[in-house]
Amino acid sequence: MNMELLLNSCISEKELEELIEKAKDWALIHGMCMRSKTNFNRNTLQFAPFILMPSPFPRKEFENACQIQPKLNLLIHKVAQDFNFLKETLEETIKVDSFTRELFKICEIINAEGGSAQKISLGILRSDLMLDTNCPTEDMNNISIPYCSWKQVEINTIASGFGWLGPASTKLHRYVLTELGCHEKVENLPENDALEIICSSMIEAWNMYGDQRAVILFVIEDVPYNICDQCFHEFEIKKQNPNIKVIRRNLTQLTAATKLGSSKKLIVDNFIVAVVYYRCGYEPGQYHTRKEWEVRLLIERSLAIKCPTIQYHLVGTKKVQQVLAKPGVINKFLNNEKLCAEIKEIFTEHYSLDFNEYGNAAIEMGIANPHRFVLKPQREGGCNNKYGLDIKYFLESVKYKQDRVAWVLMDKIYPPIHRSYMVRPENNAIIKPQELVSELGIFGIIIADENNVYINKQGGHMLRTKLATANEGGVATGLGACDSPFLVD
Repeated sequence: MNMELLLNSCISEKELEELIEKAKDWALIHGMCMRSKTNFNRNTLQFAPFILMPSPFPRKEFENACQIQPKLNLLIHKVAQDFNFLKETLEETIKVDSFTRELFKICEIINAEGGSAQKISLGILRSDLMLDTNCPTEDMNNISIPYCSWKQVEINTIASGFGWLGPASTKLHRYVLTELGCHEKVENLPENDALEIICSSMIEAWNMYGDQRAVILFVIEDVPYNICDQCFHEFEIKKQNPNIKVIRRNLTQLTAATKLGSSKKLIVDNFIVAVVYYRCGYEPGQYHTRKEWEVRLLIERSLAIKCPTIQYHLVGTKKVQQVLAKPGVINKFLNNEKLCAEIKEIFTEHYSLDFNEYGNAAIEMGIANPHRFVLKPQREGGCNNKYGLDIKYFLESVKYKQDRVAWVLMDKIYPPIHRSYMVRPENNAIIKPQELVSELGIFGIIIADENNVYINKQGGHMLRTKLATANEGGVATGLGACDSPFLVD
C-alpha cells in the first residue's frame, strides 16, 4: 500500500494542507505532545513530530515480531540472573568505559551482599527492529525487492519510551484515515494497548509488594521534555487503580529525600515505595555527583521492586547483546534448540573490538568498508552511534588504544524506503513527500524472580520513522517522528 499515492489520488493540495492542520490540532488536543528543546517553556507543549499517513509494514513480519517477544523477555531475565556471565562479558569494557563500570560496581556490591532485599523484578522491555532488504544504496527504494527478514537493532531494558506516544500515533492515524473517507482501511492498523499493559504491569508489581499505603516512584530527568509519554502512564495507573499514588523525582532530588527504613523499605519523603520505574539513569549526564550514584545503590539495596534492576540495565549494554549474538551463547540460557534458533535468526551480526585476532579483524573490516556498519558505545538515549566515514576515522584513532573495547561494530541494516509526509512543529511551509525508513519497537513485560515467572507477555508496539538519509531516529532527540504500522499482505 503506497500511502503517498493513496493520498494524492483523493485529495487536492488545499485539502492536504487542511488535513495536516486538523492532524496537528488532534495531536495537540489529545496529548501527543512534547516540550520544545529549542524554545523551552515548562508550561508550554508542542505536538510531537509525526508522519501524516501510517507506514506500510508486512503483516506476517509484524505478527512474528509480536510472537517472539515473550521469548526475548525470558532470555533477558535469565541472563540478568547470571552474575558471572555479566562479569565475564563486561570485564574488558569496564576497564575503559567509566559509566558501565559504575553500573557494574553497583551490581557487584549487590551480589556480594547476597542480592537485593527484593527478589522480584519488573522488566518493561522494548525490542527495536528493522526490516532488512540486504540491498544497500541505490537498490534500497526498489519496491520490487522482497522483504528478506527483520533484524533486531537492539533491546532496551531501561526507560523504554513511547508507551503512550505509540498508541497515540495509532489513534491519530485512525482519525486521518477516517477524515480521508478510508474507513475500510482502519482495520489494517493493529490494536495498540501498550499504555494499558505497561501500566497494569506496574500495578501488578505494586500488588505483589503487598502494602496498600505504598507508592510508585517515577525516576525522571531533570527536565522531562518527553513529558506526555511519562505522564500518561501516571494517569493510566490512576485510571486503573485510583488508590495508587505516583510520585515523580529526579536523581538529584532523591539524594536528599531517600532512606532505607525497617526491613530495607525504600522511603522517599515519608512515602513507602513499592515500585521504582526509571525514566532516566541511562546516561552519564544524569549523574551529576557521587550522590546520584549512591542513591542508585541505595534503591538497588531496598525492598522496592525495580524496573529495571541493575542487572537488567546491564543486560541492555551493547557488549552483552554482542556476546549473546555469538554462536551457542543463548543456548546456555534457553534449553530449547528450536527457540534458540528462532531468536538467533533475528540477531544482527555484532563484532567485538577486543585486543585479539577477532577484534583486530573487526577493526580492519570497519576501516576498509565503514559504510557496511554501525559503531555503537554502551549507551542508550540516541545520538551516540557513529556511521560512515566517522567509523573509519574513529577506528583509526583508537586502533592501538584500550578505548576501542568499549565499542561494538554491528552490520548495518538496509530497510525498505517508502514515501510520506513528515509533519514537524518547526516547519510551517507547505509539506512535501519525503523518502523515509521506519523502526518498529515491540514492548515486552516480564515479572519474575530467580525461580518463578509470574507474568511474561508482549505488550503493544511503537513505530518511529526518519528521513532515509538520517542516521539516528530518536523523536525526543529531534531526528525522527511518531508513526504507526499499516499492515500489508
